[in-house]
Amino acid sequence: MDMLQKPGLFQQDLLGTLRSRHSFRTFMQAIDRAGLTASLNGAGPYTVFAPTDEAFRQLPHGTLDRLLNPGNRDELAAMVNRHVVAGRQTAADVCTPSGHVSIGDAQITRPDIMARNGVIHGIDKVNLPEPRPR
Repeated sequence: MDMLQKPGLFQQDLLGTLRSRHSFRTFMQAIDRAGLTASLNGAGPYTVFAPTDEAFRQLPHGTLDRLLNPGNRDELAAMVNRHVVAGRQTAADVCTPSGHVSIGDAQITRPDIMARNGVIHGIDKVNLPEPRPR
């Protein structure tokens, strides 16, 4: 399904849209600390599968603090990047034939939040990158 969009209808970019939604504060903090704000301010379009603050609260104790530690910036950036794909994909675009709408282990709970340079889907779980071998 193609979405028709009037010019100027979506005035905010992805980051402005995320900031204006109070349920994505932790994800915005992760984007900022990972140094990825410039990337997501770009022309795009991008699709962002944004974990809600509730999704971050479900992480094992200490995981978020570890990720936000400045020494773990690469791991934090990898986590954020697991939630961003190139192109504008609506919920209809990522829906399976059975009607299932998910990304990784997360379910899309807030679909199709439109922004000037992409679309945001709120999800109920943080998709963490695979641990690096030590």
